[in-house]
Amino acid sequence: MVIDYAALERRLGRDLLRKRLLKQAHQEATETPQRKYIIDIQRFEKLIGLGLKLVGIYHLGRRNALSMEVIYNEIFIKNLPEAFDGYKLLQLTDLHADIDRALSPKIIKAVQGLNYDLCVITGDFRSKTFEAYHVAIEETLEICKAITAPIYAVLGNHDFIEIVPHLEAAGIQFLLNETTYIDHGGARILLAGIDDPNYYQTHSISKVAQDLQPEMCSILLSHSPETFAQAEAAGFSALLAGHTHGGQICLPGGIPIVNNSNGCSREKIAGPWRHHNLEGYTSRGTGCCGIPVRLNCPPEITLHTLRTKHN
Repeated sequence: MVIDYAALERRLGRDLLRKRLLKQAHQEATETPQRKYIIDIQRFEKLIGLGLKLVGIYHLGRRNALSMEVIYNEIFIKNLPEAFDGYKLLQLTDLHADIDRALSPKIIKAVQGLNYDLCVITGDFRSKTFEAYHVAIEETLEICKAITAPIYAVLGNHDFIEIVPHLEAAGIQFLLNETTYIDHGGARILLAGIDDPNYYQTHSISKVAQDLQPEMCSILLSHSPETFAQAEAAGFSALLAGHTHGGQICLPGGIPIVNNSNGCSREKIAGPWRHHNLEGYTSRGTGCCGIPVRLNCPPEITLHTLRTKHN
């Protein structure tokens, strides 16, 4: 597919697209991790995998990574229209669909039979930040064939913008610092999506906030929950995010060993949370990053039910 960069520029803006492409080019040229670690992160990941094998829990971790949980979550929003009370949002995030081809059938099986009105994917379609992304696209398309509602998505820190035309051709609508309206039962809410705030930092909450109207319910899709303070200050009602994997490899009780969301306290790493007037949820994600292993942190598919919050 020929990528129409002019069309992407019109949507994301010249400066932000240029910033993104320069960072993408850096990834391709150097094949280095996105974050500045003292050690080689890829070698470190291999050492983690080897260590887990030596202590005999690698295969347990891989089984855990393929044991998908469906989490049912209610989000109580004070300005949610009554017509949307009971409206269901299916959230997938951090698919990393190219790390293990055994994962996609597990996701497909988990979503079959679920009832929902809309699906949102909050970024990270692939695992690596370099090399070809065609496997991630192929696996994502297989997953999306099982989705029975419209799909909206945002990009994550592992995603190149070139995947957008491929996936939009298949019916996934990306929100690149863009908004849309969701109509239901004669009422309307605003759905906004921002580009990756973590590595590329090409998000623009100020742009999507221009479409906020007084007293209108609004939901923001952000790959990482680190935008919570900006989102609340802008007046958004709710924020759905991923990125953290809930820690992926955790201590007993789900205590994350690593917090990879800048500025986020532990309670925002996984599950429901609140920041002043903003209702939030951070999914543990459906896939894995680095190595296809999870410990004390099951993969997650989230079914959110919107509820009107009465004072």
